Amino acid sequence: MAVTTYRIITQGLSLGLLLLVGACSMAPRDPSAPLEVSASWKNAPTAEGWVSADAARSWDAGQWWTLFQDPVLAGLMERVDISNQNLALAVANVAQAQALLTQQQAALWPTLGVQGGVQRSGGGGSTGSGSSLSASLSASWAPDLWGRLGDAARAQAANVQASQADLANARLSAQGSLAAAYFALREADAEIALLDDTVTAYERSTQITQNRYDAGVAARTDLLQAQATLLSAQANRTALGRSRAIYEHAIALLVGQTPADFSVEAQQWVGVVPEVPVGVPSTLLLRRPDIARAERSVAAANLQIGVARSAFFPNLTLSASGGPSTGFPVSNLFSASNLLWSLGLSVAETLFDAGARQARVDQTMAARDAAIASYRQTALAAMGQVEDQLTTLQTLAVQTDQTRQAADAAARVEQQVLNSYQAGLSAYTAVVTAQATALSQRRALLQLQLQRQQAAVGLIQALGGGWQAPWEAVATP
Repeated sequence: MAVTTYRIITQGLSLGLLLLVGACSMAPRDPSAPLEVSASWKNAPTAEGWVSADAARSWDAGQWWTLFQDPVLAGLMERVDISNQNLALAVANVAQAQALLTQQQAALWPTLGVQGGVQRSGGGGSTGSGSSLSASLSASWAPDLWGRLGDAARAQAANVQASQADLANARLSAQGSLAAAYFALREADAEIALLDDTVTAYERSTQITQNRYDAGVAARTDLLQAQATLLSAQANRTALGRSRAIYEHAIALLVGQTPADFSVEAQQWVGVVPEVPVGVPSTLLLRRPDIARAERSVAAANLQIGVARSAFFPNLTLSASGGPSTGFPVSNLFSASNLLWSLGLSVAETLFDAGARQARVDQTMAARDAAIASYRQTALAAMGQVEDQLTTLQTLAVQTDQTRQAADAAARVEQQVLNSYQAGLSAYTAVVTAQATALSQRRALLQLQLQRQQAAVGLIQALGGGWQAPWEAVATP
């Protein structure tokens, strides 16, 4: 019976299989004209190539943080993927999108079912008792004649790719935030060390002034100014301790730990500002996760137009069932004479819907146009971010060199004025002014070095961090 029934169902679906071959898509083929991009960056530095093959491999693998040559930073980055809850959310969204894709793809296949039952009956007298079994197989299938199911599945596949790009974007954002907070912490460490040295120097100056005041050589105002300068430096040192703690707390959250259970030991700041390969603007379209995500949204929206258009055509459903008639005793269950079967074909078509289907098509086309506009704006904004970071890096490099020279000059002036005061040739107000200027220039230099590293991180994020779309070359709208 089973073989016969299977043959009947197979023959009943043969027509549908032939219809499937002829299925077509109603989606537009060309969503829009290609996006025009410049051939080069306006503020791109002269291409010098990679310093080492290891650096190139790290960039291509998405491990851009290794370019900063800081092992502590590298260790923290490894913990982002494991413990960051925003990334865990993005991973779950990818899994959800993939499950929805499986559901959409399953709709393209026939649905098979089986039913069975057993019944025992009996009575008094000569009636006796007996058993009867029933079993049947059924199948139904709606062939995708107009590409509705296929377009829906392809649209969901594009949504899966968009969610993968969202995951990459969330990962890059978390990594960039971690790097920015880490460099800020290291800059705070450097400023704390600077102020520790400054406080020690101011303590010596205050003691010298105290001795001069006790000897009747210096005025009391000189001593008060020295004490005020020392207390101001100590207050700045205390404020930096608070800032460092806040940066440490931010890093703890990014690696998925509570601030109470996390700490980063103070150590030498690795102030490397790496060369970042900017490439050409056209490569940005597939190397920025947010741009790739916007492009996949365009593809999904375009396929939804085909789904909406297919509603104008009739739906066909094929069905088949087979099995022995119910109520027969077990001994006759598999007898061919008891076999019942049926084949069916149903057609459904909407004759009047007051323009609802056309409105649905118009809606999907407007959604596609909105997705295209969003894609173009995302791409333009990304290119603007790259140009901004390139300009910032160039400006900061010049500004850092100028500030370094100013800090060196201010340090020489400070020492000369202090020597002049000790010799009784100048007032203490000149010492206070020189000390304030020298300290300000030293702190400005450290802050500029931080800005350069953070600008490099910003440029890396603007370029996509070495990420590449995991799917094959996508059609650029």
